[in-house]
Amino acid sequence: MFTGLIREIAVVNSYLNGKLNIVSKHIAKIGDSIAVNGVCLTVIEISSSGFTVEVASETRSIIDDSKFLNRVHIEPAMQMHDRFEGHIVQGHIDCIGEVVRVEKLYTGVDYYIKVPTESIRYIIPKGSITIDGISLTVNSVYEDYFRLTIIPHTLEETLIKDYKIGTKVNLETDMFARYIEHLLKHRGSTSRSMSWGDVDNINMSY
Repeated sequence: MFTGLIREIAVVNSYLNGKLNIVSKHIAKIGDSIAVNGVCLTVIEISSSGFTVEVASETRSIIDDSKFLNRVHIEPAMQMHDRFEGHIVQGHIDCIGEVVRVEKLYTGVDYYIKVPTESIRYIIPKGSITIDGISLTVNSVYEDYFRLTIIPHTLEETLIKDYKIGTKVNLETDMFARYIEHLLKHRGSTSRSMSWGDVDNINMSY
């Protein structure tokens, strides 16, 4: 589990045959889970300059390869003793969004991001969303896009400052919105009431 708070902007050394080698200050261990631009990946090799993670074929079928080039956001998995900030992030990418409009404000920048129509129902006004691993708050939601206001501090500390019209982004929608929809669909498929055991089984399927 992650929080969506970026710990470092690392540099991609190479990305070949599903292996992503990253130059990073973070001291990783074999088997660690690390979110790279919001994607939960497992460390398979370590070196003096960083670490290598493996990108499964299922993940490669969802994300845009451009998200593993140049610089990337990284966040190690949350530890039990860590302070919880941001929001609950699984590191499971739901879809790819695209920046379609950028508006500079007096105290920040508005970004309008288009998403597949089947994903917009999981994006809630004033709710949480993860973009390239960053925990952010949604301002407004429209038919097939949503709006975010990014404050100067976040712009300074993340790669969002480089986003422009046409930039592709990894999106993880709100986990609880997906859970609720799954629960309601499951409930509608049976005439009996759901038990807490049913709820646990559904939760474990994620």
